[in-house]
Amino acid sequence: MNYGFVKVAAAVPQVKVADCKFNADHIQSLILQANNNQAEVVVFPELCLTGYTCADLFAQQTLLEEAEMQLIGLMNLTRSMDIISILGMPIAYNGALLNCAVVMQKGKLLGIVPKTYLPNYKEFNEKRWFTSAADVGEGQVLICGQQVDVSARQLFRTPTFTFTFGIEICEDLWAPIPPSSLLALRGADVIFNLSADNDIVGKRTYLESMVSQLSARLICGYTYCGCGFGESTQDDVFRGKTLIYECGHCVVSDTQTGQNELLTVTEIDVDRLRTERRVNTTFAGNAVVVKDVPMMNTETAAVTTPDFRLTRPVNPHPFIPQTGLDERCQEVFDIQVEGLAKRIVHTNAKTLIVGISGGLDSTLALLVCTKAIDRLQRDRRDIIGVTMPGFGTSDRTYTNAMQLMHQLGITVREISIKEACLQHFKDIDHNPDTHDTTYENAQARERTQILMDVANQAGGMVVGTGDLSELALGWATYNGDHMSMYGVNGGVPKTLVQHIVKWVGNHSEEALVRETLLDIVDTPISPELIPTDTQGNIAQVTEDLVGPYELHDFFLYHFIRHGFRPRKIFMLAQIAFMGKYEGTVIKHWLTTFFRRFFAQQFKRSCLPDGPKVGSISLSPRTDWRMPSDASAQIWLDECTSL
Repeated sequence: MNYGFVKVAAAVPQVKVADCKFNADHIQSLILQANNNQAEVVVFPELCLTGYTCADLFAQQTLLEEAEMQLIGLMNLTRSMDIISILGMPIAYNGALLNCAVVMQKGKLLGIVPKTYLPNYKEFNEKRWFTSAADVGEGQVLICGQQVDVSARQLFRTPTFTFTFGIEICEDLWAPIPPSSLLALRGADVIFNLSADNDIVGKRTYLESMVSQLSARLICGYTYCGCGFGESTQDDVFRGKTLIYECGHCVVSDTQTGQNELLTVTEIDVDRLRTERRVNTTFAGNAVVVKDVPMMNTETAAVTTPDFRLTRPVNPHPFIPQTGLDERCQEVFDIQVEGLAKRIVHTNAKTLIVGISGGLDSTLALLVCTKAIDRLQRDRRDIIGVTMPGFGTSDRTYTNAMQLMHQLGITVREISIKEACLQHFKDIDHNPDTHDTTYENAQARERTQILMDVANQAGGMVVGTGDLSELALGWATYNGDHMSMYGVNGGVPKTLVQHIVKWVGNHSEEALVRETLLDIVDTPISPELIPTDTQGNIAQVTEDLVGPYELHDFFLYHFIRHGFRPRKIFMLAQIAFMGKYEGTVIKHWLTTFFRRFFAQQFKRSCLPDGPKVGSISLSPRTDWRMPSDASAQIWLDECTSL
């Protein structure tokens, strides 16, 4: 395991029904391939050593003895390998025949896990040949010259990082209370399922939903492997399939094509799973319920992967779904609108006051305001948009701000802050030619004071515009744009703000509104607190100062959502942004992120109310409670060592 990842494989070999030698040869080939791909564990389909569709041949002693002989050959193959192999075969035990998963490593059988739930309906007739694990006692069996534990309640651990896994077989997954529930609650990070599901119309989609829901509910990794080409098609058709899920999300899904064997190799993020379980106290509460249920624990040998290479894709924009972006934008926007509408009704606000700069955040806040007012069947003129030109306001943003307010039909006010700020500089004896923090923050606080006082005049409330990314970096003036009476964007990261504004623009029925919104999306992000250049263009670009927002949103997501350490975030970012940012650049902005995140907590400790829209919130009332004087040293030290 590296960076908390465990590399797993699911292998679907060709089979010949009742030809154990043929089957073992193909299993052997796939074990070698999985080992060469540095997999720590490889799982095969149910009863793959004999074939699942042997039917009454399972009662033949010849078949059982041949299966055991071929298992010995596979054990000999693995003597020099670290990889753990899980394969399916029938096992005679205490006068019964069990449908089992056999776990082996380095020439040793680590354990045998019998199937608990035997399907005996429609096309399935397993109780004709097999006995359920629930109907036989746990114990040991002599096989291949070794005494091996037989139990459905076995956990297998690797000594490196103590990665723990459990096993269930096919129908066990479909049970109301599957064995994996107990296994996960007792510590299994990953569940491996050996299966032989036949193909019928619609079953694949239902199966995927089952695996997704189970891995989400158990906060585990789930590796499913179903048998394929070569099984009897006398009545059923089997097309090999592999599914690997992590906490409800599909990491990889594949299907066998024709006679081709299938090997799926990827990584499961055990670090992430364990963080999720620690945070989810409901999971721990359920674990207490089964604390007295005895479990068998088997220690495996160390699995070494000296040249670890992550093969699973890493999404560079984790807040932006790779499919269904329009639906996500609509859902987030609706949550913002509903939150604001409720606050308007509760406060009986006569007006909404919004500072409009012509930038992304204030634009999204204004769009939320107009939709909320529309939903309450009120006049849009109840929204007072205040544009407050200052020393750094560009012609482009000023024009867009004015056009958008008029196009949306709200009340428009223009109040310049220049004279007030110059008077303020004079009052505090500050040189207006010194463009330092005082120069910038005075403008932000002047704007907030104007908005608050206009709200008092108009019996309204100030709607805040700052977004989640700015809150993470503290990119806001304390008691300036940091403050409002309701912050509608506080749960929306900057990378998603852009998409929501663009989505609203693309769906607008008014061509002029659409044109203005799309130009705002294309405008460089800037606080516009430093004077423009000689051509009146923006001279202060936020991402030049604080770093690319797509990087910071990536850092924020993995730090808050998964609790990852800097070293792992750095590794993931290098993969996600390969070809776009050099490692030195990622390291620089990652260090900036942690330095700013810790130093700026005091701003987040006194945030105004605002709607939570996703899995990450920095509100001190919901998801994130942190001392303002916490030390960032151990995170910064690790950044330095990268």
